[in-house]
Amino acid sequence: MSTTTDTTSEKVDDSNFVNGHGETIDDEQDEVEESSVSEEDEQDSAEGEEEEEEQDGTEDGEDEDEEPALKYERIGGELPALLKKDSASALTISAKFMVLGTHAGIVHLLDLSGNRIKSYKSHQASIVDICVDETSDFIATASIDGQVIIISLSSRESYAFDLRRPLRTVALEPSFAQRSSRAFVFGGLAGTLTLREKRGFFGVGHTETLLHSSEGSIWQVRWSPSGPLIAWANDLGVKVYDTATKSIIAYIDRPQDAPRPDLFPVNLNWQDEQTLLIAWADFIKVARVRTRETGFMLEVIKVFQLDSMIAGIMPHPMPIAVGSAPVSRPQSIVSTTSSSHSHLVNAIAKPNPTPTMNPPPLTSFLLLTFSPPQTSLLDLDALLTSDTDRTKQAKAPSERPELRIISRGGEELAADALSVSGYQSWGCGDYRLAGPISTDAELARTLASPSANSPANGTTISTKSNKWYVVLSPRDLILVRPRDELDHVSWLVERERYEEALEALEVIEHSLSGTNDHDGNTKNLGFGDKKVAGVNLTSADVGQKLVETLVSEGSFPKAAQFLPKVCGRDPKRWEDWIFVFAEKRHLQSIIPVVPTQHPRLNRVVYEMIMAYFLTHDATMVLRTIREWPHDIYDVGAVIIAVKDQLDKAAVANDPAAKATTVVLMECLAELYTSNRQPGKALPYFLRLRRPNVFELIEENNLYTDVKEMVLTLIEFESELDEGDTGRKEDEPSRAIALLVDNVHSIPINKVVSQLAPRPKYLFLYLDALNARDPNLLAGSGFSDLQNLQVYIGLHSAMSFTSTRITQVQLYAEYARPRLIDFLRSSTDYDLEKAYQVCQERDLIPEMVFLLGRMGDNKKALGLIIERLGDVERAIDFAKDQADDELWEDLLKYAETRPAFIRGLLENVGSEINPIRLIRRIKNGLEIPGLKGALIKILQDFHLQISLLEGCQTILNGDSSELSKRVQSNQTSGFFLTGKSRCHICSQPLKESPQHLVLLFLCRHTVHARCALPTGDGIQLPELPDPALRGVKLGGLGGRGLSGRIAFEAMVRARIGRGCPVCHKRSEGTS
Repeated sequence: MSTTTDTTSEKVDDSNFVNGHGETIDDEQDEVEESSVSEEDEQDSAEGEEEEEEQDGTEDGEDEDEEPALKYERIGGELPALLKKDSASALTISAKFMVLGTHAGIVHLLDLSGNRIKSYKSHQASIVDICVDETSDFIATASIDGQVIIISLSSRESYAFDLRRPLRTVALEPSFAQRSSRAFVFGGLAGTLTLREKRGFFGVGHTETLLHSSEGSIWQVRWSPSGPLIAWANDLGVKVYDTATKSIIAYIDRPQDAPRPDLFPVNLNWQDEQTLLIAWADFIKVARVRTRETGFMLEVIKVFQLDSMIAGIMPHPMPIAVGSAPVSRPQSIVSTTSSSHSHLVNAIAKPNPTPTMNPPPLTSFLLLTFSPPQTSLLDLDALLTSDTDRTKQAKAPSERPELRIISRGGEELAADALSVSGYQSWGCGDYRLAGPISTDAELARTLASPSANSPANGTTISTKSNKWYVVLSPRDLILVRPRDELDHVSWLVERERYEEALEALEVIEHSLSGTNDHDGNTKNLGFGDKKVAGVNLTSADVGQKLVETLVSEGSFPKAAQFLPKVCGRDPKRWEDWIFVFAEKRHLQSIIPVVPTQHPRLNRVVYEMIMAYFLTHDATMVLRTIREWPHDIYDVGAVIIAVKDQLDKAAVANDPAAKATTVVLMECLAELYTSNRQPGKALPYFLRLRRPNVFELIEENNLYTDVKEMVLTLIEFESELDEGDTGRKEDEPSRAIALLVDNVHSIPINKVVSQLAPRPKYLFLYLDALNARDPNLLAGSGFSDLQNLQVYIGLHSAMSFTSTRITQVQLYAEYARPRLIDFLRSSTDYDLEKAYQVCQERDLIPEMVFLLGRMGDNKKALGLIIERLGDVERAIDFAKDQADDELWEDLLKYAETRPAFIRGLLENVGSEINPIRLIRRIKNGLEIPGLKGALIKILQDFHLQISLLEGCQTILNGDSSELSKRVQSNQTSGFFLTGKSRCHICSQPLKESPQHLVLLFLCRHTVHARCALPTGDGIQLPELPDPALRGVKLGGLGGRGLSGRIAFEAMVRARIGRGCPVCHKRSEGTS
């Protein structure tokens, strides 16, 4: 016995709603709550109104070059064999598999590759609806044989119900496997919607609840994902039932003039807990669940009308930009042509707003649409025509179904016609749209070959959506997926938009790890073997096509910019393109991107570029030489070419040629330096006035190369000094120091001969040499430098004449204060010529010195007295010469000059007796300061006498002390034994009693033989035998004291030089 729930509801149109208590909500209440409408609803309505205005102003035709948003793949595997003798009638998707029902009543469990997981026959007629629970364990099927069968894949639990009337739909409650009630709802041609669930604690048997009846057949029922709401469609419209309150909360009318649901089925889809999508014939209605204090209510927030019938509807993520979605569809599945209809979408109703729950994210609608044949079955009158007309209608071929994406604002974003097998024979009710399939689901991983576009390394190419769908036809299952970035590349390549395709490929390759090999070329990512319009989908091949296109269009600079991406590290490609640009006379466009390291090209390529620059832009030659490695081209060949251009530029006189000459010299300097020929680069660095010349010379030891360009080097430094305001005047010259420090490599004669035309530089050099070592100029080759013929002008007023120059002249001209020092320190000059030089310049002190050195002291003294009037200098001169006659002359000069007399009196010393000077003073001669001078003389002499007396006293005391010390040392004894050694031969002194040993007062003891002068043949007498001395037979040594004195005198006479040890010390030989 079944329990029937009384279900009475009030029928309202789309603008009115029914709450959970069946009370009609009047317009006044709607107006009060109008301010509570959600922002999303206002946005949706505003978009609809804007779309209506925009559609009026737009053309019916769409741009044929618009990129599709989806791609399609016919599912193969075992599926074609399964449908060879059977046809598909129902399809649903779970997280683990697809469930396919056929007209033969067989259920097939398949993966996305078409492989059969399981099959079983559950019905005797066509299966029209399938439902799978969230765990993919329970499968419910409904068939026109009147049965509902529910089976478990993991257990033996199953249910079968025979309603004895054809069924159209079935739905399991949310969390069916976890609930003990095992509730499900079903309906069919009997016109009743029934809810069945287990009863009692032990779940024995099922209770039956009649939810609705008496309004025609139940065509589809859908349970909200996890809520208490059940939506179903019958002949009159759509109703929504709340299982919590056990009441119908809303009723939505069937669209006016809608065709029969058995020909054009209604589709219900819960987008989420709050949104119900209704597709009925050519209408789409979007209903939103609202929550009020009295319970749930439903309102229609959007209504669209299409130009074709809807076979399936799914929510679809809103595309970011359909035009930028990736590439083309397989032509065997999707037609490249779209419907010629206008795709106009009309907003029909906008109900009063009400408070909402949290709105879901914005989505678009994915629609499977069907356009009836020209002999349309939409007209109800046509359905009542004769059998003959129906036969004609049945024979009218159908058009291909379309998959469309419609925005919430009513804008058609994409439309693709599907080429399904035998589509001419199928009607709208033969198609189904199932899904979505999450790419993270187990089912998605069963796709054997995800795509020809998928990378080989297993990484994922990003798409705009992670939802897949499946389209069912009686003979086909078509997998629908969002297009990825590589599809976008293929689409661009097909339309010869190679630049955009290359950019997209680079993004893909950058997102995938390990896409570049060691040569810098793009690896085959697994899809590189796929060709689109004859082009492999790799950066190199797409870029090659792009460059070819740009070159053919004459866009050479732009084409060159892509060559690094196209050629990578392939030298052959680089060389081919470089020669192509050269043939087209656009070599300058490719030069900036030519590689020099990775890869390194043939030398001919680089030398060709150098030759081009030499003839067109010398500045670029210099830049290239500095930037390019020098081992990639023949430096010697480039040097020859640059020299040739330099010679040509030197002939021309225009300013441009002069500028080119400077650049070419810089090129040669750089080339010689890089070619390890710094000596050849040095002249160019000097001509270019490079400040690093000295570092170049020192680092590369180029002193022998400098010897031929001494003057240029010094002039170069002089120019640098003029620009250096911070340099001190007395700071030594770096060039002169370099020449002086390296006279072994830079001969003095070479330097002097080159500096002769520039006396100042010559002076600086010779002066530095003299300061370093005066002996450097002491040789016969440099004496007086008389053999050097030069052209100089020692005075600015003089003209340049041929003359001979000496160091005296140089000092006189450029270092006047130091001339006297040079004259005193050097002897390698001609005194007469030196005097002549000084006389020409009236250099009195130097003339006095030279006259003194020449011996003409009187004349020198006369110059001091007459020209200088310097008493002290005259006295010093007389002292230096130590000539009494000169003093006499000085005294004669002083007799008539009181100032000189006083000066002599004040400064005269021991060289002249003051009385001699005083006696020469004439009576009556007035001498200012005479008294003071005389007092000074007396004081000086008194001081001198005092000093002499003091010194004498000290000398006497020291002499007495030393005399006493000597006497004490000579008269005192000292210790001596037989083992004492000779101070000369170091042998023992007492060798035998007869050997004579000499003892000196200086306390040195030596053998007599050692004290004799060598080579004179002198023999000393021997000592008498001690035994004979007692009988007076010992000779001279035995006659007492007088005999000993005589013997000592004889020995002293033969030695002759005293102590030999002290003698050697005095001579410095010991």
